[in-house]
Amino acid sequence: MSGNGTPEQVDFGYKRVARGEKQRLVRRVFESVAPRYDVMNDLMSLGIHRVWKREFVRMLDPRPNRRLLDLAGGTGDIVRLWRGMGGGEAVLSDVNQAMLDAGRGRTPPGTALLAADAERLPVRDSCVDRVSIAFGLRNCTDKFAVLREARRVLRPGGRFLCLEFSRFQVAALVPLYDAWSFGVLPRLGAAVAGDRESYQYLAESIRTFPDQAALAAMLRDAGFARVTVRNLSGGIAAIHAGWRL
Repeated sequence: MSGNGTPEQVDFGYKRVARGEKQRLVRRVFESVAPRYDVMNDLMSLGIHRVWKREFVRMLDPRPNRRLLDLAGGTGDIVRLWRGMGGGEAVLSDVNQAMLDAGRGRTPPGTALLAADAERLPVRDSCVDRVSIAFGLRNCTDKFAVLREARRVLRPGGRFLCLEFSRFQVAALVPLYDAWSFGVLPRLGAAVAGDRESYQYLAESIRTFPDQAALAAMLRDAGFARVTVRNLSGGIAAIHAGWRL
């Protein structure tokens, strides 16, 4: 154990790697998939991720006087929805410059780009009304640090929402889901993006991510109040939400 009580090794899919190595490995994955990231999201989820994201942004409750910080925002689809649904200023943040570059041409007016680690945000306390992270938390090394940072930058009365793959709740269909995740997705990655290994990692990272109850407990431990969980598509994905009071 390290001095702060966290393991010296962390998950990278089903592998265990040195804590300091995970961000480099994740960065390499997303540098590889960035040019085809949006296309692959459609293929991976059969387009359902678009429905999930629209509901996610609806729950963020966009309003012109509210400012959003979107963490691990990649090519900016959450920010585009936020602005398109009437939200105010937004900050699109991602640790990977290649992902920000891939979405730069589609970034709506009123959006700032921030290349930053979600575990150590160069952002002042209590400066935004909403913090979001969609399909990014599982790729972070210290997930609890991300949650603490999200709460820190929220104004009192602000809300944090996380959209992430979670634990599928329909037991009879789990074998089919596993066959899709580990049989089909890596092949799609190889055929469409020329990268089987990255999509193998993405499938594995879903299985090692905390389930709905565990992530809800982490939000509470990070200081969020009135924590809720909403399952989507039988728990394939879930929206976790909490308030900074």
